[in-house]
Amino acid sequence: MKVIIVAWSREFLFEIGPQEPVLEIKRKIELLLGVPIASQILAVFGWELVDGLDMEDYPIVTEGRKIDLTIKSMTPPFNNHNRKIQIIVKFSARQISMEADRTETVRSLKEKIHIVEGTPIKRMSLFFSGVELDEDFRNLTEYGIREFSEIIVFLKTLTRLRDDPPTRKLNIVVQTSSSLLNAASIPLEMKDSSTINDLRRLLLSRKILPQDDYLFIHKQRIMRDHCSLRWHGVESGDSLYVFKGTGSVCREIGTPVYSFIFSLSCSIVALVGIEIKGLTSASPSIRNVITCSSSMAPIN
Repeated sequence: MKVIIVAWSREFLFEIGPQEPVLEIKRKIELLLGVPIASQILAVFGWELVDGLDMEDYPIVTEGRKIDLTIKSMTPPFNNHNRKIQIIVKFSARQISMEADRTETVRSLKEKIHIVEGTPIKRMSLFFSGVELDEDFRNLTEYGIREFSEIIVFLKTLTRLRDDPPTRKLNIVVQTSSSLLNAASIPLEMKDSSTINDLRRLLLSRKILPQDDYLFIHKQRIMRDHCSLRWHGVESGDSLYVFKGTGSVCREIGTPVYSFIFSLSCSIVALVGIEIKGLTSASPSIRNVITCSSSMAPIN
């Protein structure tokens, strides 16, 4: 396709491929216009085209689109360092330190992560203090991000990208027991497409919960790790109860049965209406779960 490079109040016609890297376009400009690659800034409607990405990452670049070429000085301004901050970007298994500009957008941060880690931009969900950075053109400072802030990176699955309906933000409360954080109520904002694994990782990465195994209960039902909040029927204002313990799924005679290993105190059990010595106040699903298999004392 043909695009127009605008520089020095003049327009230059260039032929580029639909998957051509930004860096390759800059090489063409250096060859034809004599502008060093390091001095080039290419932008469309103020949106910078970042080295390491290609035209497929910028659907806004179409046939006949004008791309602005700005030639930057090789000498940085003296106060440039005042605009820079160090942030911590956390993945599921590791974390990296990254430099960012105070006026940088969420989109440009995703592009930097893509360049450094190779993570596809379309699969990234960034979270800070329990809130998703879901508006690509907002500045980091608008989300309250500052020096040494921690950004959590979650990856969307390809299935969720293709098939899920539009997501909604949910305001939920994670409720602990008296033996876990003194019966704390933890308000969170999450998308309804987030899974229970996402919720667990968020609570652990923010160090709200100590490192341990946890399971979650919603309306007296054990929540499945790989299923979304939407799948569980969670709505804004709902409370989720968190417990220490692990869960696994077993099958008996073709019927799904949950088998859990609980390390719960009587006060935790009381949160969902279960009594150690009697199950009269528990829902049938909870009674079935506990009688299926547990490490608790036998229930008479």
